[in-house]
Amino acid sequence: MNKPLLAVLSSVALAALGATPAVAAAHPAQPHTARAAAAKAVTVDFAGTVSLSNCSGSVIRFPNSADTDPALVLTNGHCLETGFPGPGEVITGQSSSRTFGLLNSAGNKIATLRADQVVYSTMTDTDVTIYRTTTTYAVIKKSYGISPLTVQDTHPTAGAAIKVVSGYWKTIYSCNVDGFVYRLKEGDWTWKDSLRYTSACNTIGGTSGSPVIDTATGNVVAVNNTGNEDGERCTENNPCEVDESGNVTVRQGINYAEETYNIPACFTTGNKLNLDASGCTLPKP
Repeated sequence: MNKPLLAVLSSVALAALGATPAVAAAHPAQPHTARAAAAKAVTVDFAGTVSLSNCSGSVIRFPNSADTDPALVLTNGHCLETGFPGPGEVITGQSSSRTFGLLNSAGNKIATLRADQVVYSTMTDTDVTIYRTTTTYAVIKKSYGISPLTVQDTHPTAGAAIKVVSGYWKTIYSCNVDGFVYRLKEGDWTWKDSLRYTSACNTIGGTSGSPVIDTATGNVVAVNNTGNEDGERCTENNPCEVDESGNVTVRQGINYAEETYNIPACFTTGNKLNLDASGCTLPKP
């Protein structure tokens, strides 16, 4: 995992708080030519992203969310204000009053959103925290002209052009999906089916929780969370890749994100979490 921002600030702001896994090769690369990507590319800016006290995040909706539903904010599990969830720990329904700075397309803060609940948080198999806010998508749109980002409910594609949008640093990183990792291990945590960036996405501390956006669709396909800083093997801030045969690969300087396509199936009418819903594979408490 990249370091939390407080640690980063004390060391000249370099690594991003948390990490997440990868699982992989079961999804073969599909053709994704530069010409095709350019033809389909949508504008990706800061609209709908948020800044947290030590991380980045975004206001998200699912394909079946309604405008009248309470707005949700997505960030990393390791960005949770009460500390990193332990291995095997899943938090649901925890009270929260955390605030988020809502950004417009230029990256300017235009409002403060407030959470009333941690709907879901874990660092097991994945690295996500989802907050429920005290307002709705419709109110945010009417008051500030900002629409949420949609979480794609299908697996991302190898080779796809992506952007990692950090609301904390007001920085956008551009690269491609390099591939997928079967297991990503970092310290005590192990994640499944993580997304590996090409080297151009050299994310730093404070970018944890940034939405990873497919430029062809504008949809969120992952949440940024870690990278191997020092070339160490499977230690904190130095995740390692483990394949299905147990072989370990270390890629110093390469960064990763946790896929999000499996999250929509776990939310039902009214943006309510239902871990027993058909198709939901998120870890349970």
